[in-house]
This record gives sequence, C-alpha cells and structure tokens, in this order.
Amino acid sequence: MKTSFDAPAVALALGLAAAGIAAPAARASDPARTRVASWTASPQPVWGEDFLFPSNVPAVLRAQTVRQVARISLGGPRLRIVLSNAYGERPLLVGGATVAVSAADSAVVPGSLRRVTFGGQASATILPGAPLLSDPVELPLPALSRVTVSLYLPGEATLGGFHWDGRQTAWIVPGDHAAATVLDTASAQVTTARPLLSGIEVESASPAGAVAVIGDSISDGASASLDADARWPDFLAARLAPHGVAVINAGISGGRLLADGMGVNALARLERDVLAQPGVRSVIVLLGINDIAWPGTAFAPQATRPTLDELVAGYRQLIERAHDRGLRVIGATLTPFAGALPGTPLDDYYQPDKDALRRQLNAWIRDGGAFDAVIDFDALLRDPGDPARFDARFDSGDHLHPGDAGNRAMAEAVELDAVLPGIALPGIAARPQTEPQTSSHGNRSP
Repeated sequence: MKTSFDAPAVALALGLAAAGIAAPAARASDPARTRVASWTASPQPVWGEDFLFPSNVPAVLRAQTVRQVARISLGGPRLRIVLSNAYGERPLLVGGATVAVSAADSAVVPGSLRRVTFGGQASATILPGAPLLSDPVELPLPALSRVTVSLYLPGEATLGGFHWDGRQTAWIVPGDHAAATVLDTASAQVTTARPLLSGIEVESASPAGAVAVIGDSISDGASASLDADARWPDFLAARLAPHGVAVINAGISGGRLLADGMGVNALARLERDVLAQPGVRSVIVLLGINDIAWPGTAFAPQATRPTLDELVAGYRQLIERAHDRGLRVIGATLTPFAGALPGTPLDDYYQPDKDALRRQLNAWIRDGGAFDAVIDFDALLRDPGDPARFDARFDSGDHLHPGDAGNRAMAEAVELDAVLPGIALPGIAARPQTEPQTSSHGNRSP
C-alpha cells in the first residue's frame, strides 16, 4: 500500500526542530479529558482619541510582535489559546504564535517555548467579529502557572478591540520575535491592555467545572497591584484550584448591566463571555454600580439613570438565560462608594440619591429570592461607622475600588459549597444542587 504524507507538515516539523521549537501535537485532544476555560479577558471595543482614558495601544500594528503574560487557574497537559477580533472591521493576519512558561518580565523558561498552530498551519486570519481557536499545544502545566503568549502580526493590523485594563505588563516590539526566549524591550511599547488574546483553555482530567465572574472594574481589578494577580477573582482562583475548579474573570472596567460604555452591556456579552465558555457551571454577578453612578458624570452627562425596576428586570433576564443553560447564579451586593474618585473628572460619581438606589438594589439582591445564593460584599467592605463608605482597611484609596487586602477579603468571603454545590470539595460537605442555599451572611436564596 502506498503511504501518503503531508509535505508542508513535514517541512514545518523539520523547520521547528531546526529552530529548537517543539512541534505541536499531531493528534487531537484526548477524549478522556475535559476542555475547560482557565483564563479569560473579555473583549471590548477600542475607543477614540477623545475618550477620557488613554487606550494604551497603537491604533495600528505594523509587522510587530505582541507578548503577553496570563496566569491560568487550572493546569493540564495541553492548552489552547483563543484570539478575538470581535469588534474589528477588517481581517487580522497572525503570522506566528508561541506559548511558553513565563520567567521574569518578558523572558520565558528556556526549553518551554512551543509553536502554536491553527488548523495545522503556523499562520491564520481572524475574521471580523470572530474568535480564533488554536490547535491543542502540548505544554504540561500545574494550576496557577504563568503563561507567556506571543503573537506576530506581519502586515498592517488595525485593532478594533482589546481588553483595556489587563493589570499585567505586555510588550509590543518591531519584527518577528514570537520565538525569542528574551525580548529586547529597549524599543518596546509597554502596555497593560490586552490586544487579541481573549482566552486560554486547558485539558483537565474530570474537572469539577469553572466559575465565571461577570462584573465591572471591581472584578477587573482597577486598583489591584500590577503584575501581581491580586484581583479578587485571582484570589478565588487560588482557593478553588486545589479542588479542580477554574475561575475566569469576565469583568470589564466601566462595564454596566444595561448600557454600553467602556464595553457592551452585560446582557449583550453574556453568551460570549460566560455561557459559551467551556466547563462553566456557576456565575457570580457583581454589576450595577456603573449603571447607577455613571449617568450625569463627564462620561454620560445626558444619560438617564435606570430605575430599580429596570435594574431588577435586567438581573432577572441574566439569571433566566444562565438557568436555561444549567448554570448556577450567585448574586453579589454592590459595594459602598461615598466620596468616590476624588480629584478626578468623575468626582461627582457619588451622590446621595445614587446611593439610595444602590441600597434598594442590594435589598432586592439579598432578599428577592432570584439568585441561587448571595455574597454580601456590601456588608463585608463597608465602614461600620459610616455604611456608605469603604472600610479603610479594604479601600484602595479612591473610595470605590478595593485594594489588594480588600480583594483578598472578598475572595475569602465566598462560600465554596454555595458556588458549586454537589461537588465533593475536600473538607466541605457536598449538598445537592436543588437544595436551597444560604448566603455568606445568612440570607436564604432558592
């Protein structure tokens, strides 16, 4: 019998071997393992130059390499990367991509570099409005590993989207340096935004599942220490990783439940950022403070504040859609914000009537019975002597966002068996998923 072979594939494998880069696995994913989302950065449209915040990325990339670092929650023997052109109007050509175990700064661990392929090819095009999923890459990683992803864009790439507040340093350098062990960053453009990279998935042996967090800047980590994985979902990921549970962060700074702004509204992005993510079993919802406080500020001077009924209707729609997909939904109360953002163009973000609406919404979250469980972040983080304000122990200093200590306290306040009931977590008695749950502060939710 005549044996056929793929000449381009053989040539590619030989070329990778000569370059000292391990070739990707030829076989498909192991069917005995489960694919699960281990890290995400929700895409959002790039804004114009007249926006109050700088975008921190060039509008056009020309024959440049983008190198980013991400800490996954669960590990596994293989991973895939997910790239996004969700808001682009033109195709984006990726000329080459690599993944590696991160070392210090822009460097990677020698010998860990792997070439990424897409449908067996080293290059691929991301169509407008579409994601691009890579082939599985053999790179065994433990939980909470830092992964470096490098993308070479050979032509002229106009960025229509990104994730603005990555809380992680990334480097953009001229030329093709995706396979470099160490980047020469002398001429690099440094950014904390995340262009193109929107997800990392891993193969894991029977994981308990993944927890998604959908929220705004409080979850996105606006005041968390840079390059420290110090957002509250990061700390929650460290708690859940030993139990085989991933945590993905679908927070967008400035994000809202009902209205578009620094990202599209949560109901519009729920399918992409939560429901379609592999392995997600539960979602924690911390949204609404921007819906309440942005109208009337410099960002939205003519906008109308939503009513309590409108916010509740939005929450109910989100809950219904998640329940239709079999997900458990945990509501989180909105945190205090008196005196927020002093000395900034948003120093009118707080007003007493806005806080009155926040308290009304929190009362519904606690007692309305719509959520499967409730986490009372308001009770956790408020000043006992002035409940409209952040407790100074947890305040980042801007009176709106928690600092690292506040983020850690938020993660520790999450009752793990309320998030994923029925899962056998060591030291935690599993409860049936149909059993009514008690919130972290004694509130019963069906």
